[in-house]
Amino acid sequence: MKPLFLFGLLTVLGTAFFLISLPNEVEVLPQTQLSAVSGQLPDALPQIPEQKAPTTTLVASTATPSPLLNDLPNQPQLANPPEVIKGIYVTGWTAGSASRMNRLIDLIKRTELNAVVVDIKDYSGYVSYRTGIAEVAATGAEGELRILQPNALIKKLHDAGIYIIARQTVFQDPILAKAHPEWALHDSTKLMTMTNDNDSNNRQWSSSSLWFDRKGLPWMDAAAKPVWDYNIAIAKNAIARGFDEVNFDYIRFASDGNLNVIKYPFWQKTRTDADLTRTHAETKQEVIKSFFKYLRESLPGAKISADLFGLATLDTWDDLGIGQVIEDAYEYFDYIAPMVYPSHYAKGFSGYQKPAEYPYEVVKYSMDKALGRLIATNKVVTGSMIVGTTTVEQFEYVPKFAAKLRPWLQDFDLGAIYDATKVRAQIQATDDALLGTPAHYNGWMLWDPANNYTEGALESAR
Repeated sequence: MKPLFLFGLLTVLGTAFFLISLPNEVEVLPQTQLSAVSGQLPDALPQIPEQKAPTTTLVASTATPSPLLNDLPNQPQLANPPEVIKGIYVTGWTAGSASRMNRLIDLIKRTELNAVVVDIKDYSGYVSYRTGIAEVAATGAEGELRILQPNALIKKLHDAGIYIIARQTVFQDPILAKAHPEWALHDSTKLMTMTNDNDSNNRQWSSSSLWFDRKGLPWMDAAAKPVWDYNIAIAKNAIARGFDEVNFDYIRFASDGNLNVIKYPFWQKTRTDADLTRTHAETKQEVIKSFFKYLRESLPGAKISADLFGLATLDTWDDLGIGQVIEDAYEYFDYIAPMVYPSHYAKGFSGYQKPAEYPYEVVKYSMDKALGRLIATNKVVTGSMIVGTTTVEQFEYVPKFAAKLRPWLQDFDLGAIYDATKVRAQIQATDDALLGTPAHYNGWMLWDPANNYTEGALESAR
């Protein structure tokens, strides 16, 4: 059993609980029945395990960076990227360690793997390397560098034929929240108002009134366009350096903590409970979809992907309370990465008391649903005919959206010990669900926050 160094996972494993974090790290949402299967959606949305900063000598730098880091010039993208991605997640800390990266590159060379997903901005809000963007440096986000020579790392991976994806968290950003509290979520119980509490223009936003989730992390207002522009600047910088793709995570509203006390500097809530005298009131879904559209328009020609909750493959009636609807992502991203970790599904899902013990079945069901919804968005009415007294519409499959599916799969122990058999079962399920529709299949990615991957689950290099 490989070690995981966060959130008291041994306790969680002992209870075989379906969430990835301790019970006090999730917010209970209203029950929603999942009529399509024998089971239901979980009471709360899951948290994804993240690797904390190492306490050993892996820290690259916490001092003001020297101007003489001797990095290489910006690199071109990989000349012949793989058609099907088989990737692994790598933290910024790991990517900044030559010895650890050499071991992972050796693993990739020995196996079917061909890609890495490297944190360039993680849950902490810190960027992994000096970006050269004045606005980013001004926030303090370059105060804990992990990768001193990002361009050299890109070249090293490209020289080995490895596709490199930049992973960037967006709306969970403690550094940006403290630097720009006027763009962040606030706690109404701490908020000091100047005049009219309903008028955000007259409200004094400060870091002392920030709202925190149950992990103690502040969030940005998902409707704040300055936050969009900040993240797009980082993504453009990554593409210019030679990263082959940018993968966006935490592209949603907050899901845990006391959501009832949140005050939003920008978002005007839904049309049903907004002050209708204010213009442009949007639902959470509309905000997130607008952000997706803005990303695509701001990064023309770049390869971009979206991380979504695994439950977004199944939930066809709302946005999970966080603004995520998979059809919206299909419209604007090249690749969609549902996090279909079996440990994240509720007891009783599809009749399984312990879904984590059924990796093939859970992943296959989820990806079947995701593919079905993608195909449905690409059906267009081409005509109609009268059958008796009924008008029957005729459909044609037209690739309106070119999005491809590439799920995140579980390579960490939770709910069950994830050995080679269980990890391989998820890969097989992905292939069985998607290989028959190659226009929408783009492989898979393995997630382990400690970056220790199960080689026995992987085929040997050919």
